[in-house]
Amino acid sequence: MTDVAATTGLLDERRASVFFDGTLTDPQLDHPEGLAVHRDGSVWCGGERGQIFRVDPDGRSIEEVASTGGFCLGMAFAPDDDLLVCDLKHAAVFRVETRTGRVERFADGAPGQRLRIPNYPAFDAGGRLYVSDSHEFGRPGPGVFRFDRDGKGELWYGREVTFANGLALGPDGRHLYVAETFANRVFRIPIRDDGSAGEREEVAATPGAWPDGLAFDVAGNLYVGCYEPSQVLRIDPRGRVEVLFREWSAHLLAHPTNLAFRGTTMFTANLGRWHLARLEVGVEGLPLAGGWR
Repeated sequence: MTDVAATTGLLDERRASVFFDGTLTDPQLDHPEGLAVHRDGSVWCGGERGQIFRVDPDGRSIEEVASTGGFCLGMAFAPDDDLLVCDLKHAAVFRVETRTGRVERFADGAPGQRLRIPNYPAFDAGGRLYVSDSHEFGRPGPGVFRFDRDGKGELWYGREVTFANGLALGPDGRHLYVAETFANRVFRIPIRDDGSAGEREEVAATPGAWPDGLAFDVAGNLYVGCYEPSQVLRIDPRGRVEVLFREWSAHLLAHPTNLAFRGTTMFTANLGRWHLARLEVGVEGLPLAGGWR
């Protein structure tokens, strides 16, 4: 078990700020959970009624590009600019053609196993899409699905997980990291040479913190957005956990869920409020892997 390092509990205002405040905008940014950064620098996020929003690179304006008609969770871009979005209400993953706003159901499970709570999508370097399935609140279940570009899938990791949440491919591309929210820990699954899942390996415990979103930097540090308390953790390659940002009032960091890098800036969704936050980390984010070509 790895202890969380001591922290002052203060948010450094020189390194943390509101990127876009959607409290009073039209459309309103309502309790975003998922977000992803487009190659043009714009930040895309979802809403609790299925909206897909685009915030311009400077954080000055917002537009609703599309909608799933459900409840958006995690999302990820493919290099062809399609946006893959996990949807809680529909228990499915949707593909959004960002140039036109066209939305289509991409996948809702594999033969003999439907998705229950598809939570977060992540590509590997081979273009395969991994999707965490949180299963249900309070009851562990499998696990992680994997899909090809046509939406054909398999239950890739079928062991029980206590609410599989955020995913991230490790810097070496040989491990899939998983936030196990209600077990208060992060683990990883080796990706074997034949593509199958290996046995889970513990990365770090997060006692007293409920991990949600994950993102790596180029130095191999893993960042963890925590729904509760409102904080961002950093796990170094040795497994040491430190609190990088925390806000007890849950105002600027308001139950931060998913994370995404643009250069050395990290953006966080804030499920507890109506804005996106901007955190200056000082280290470049790891470029996202793979996707469809």
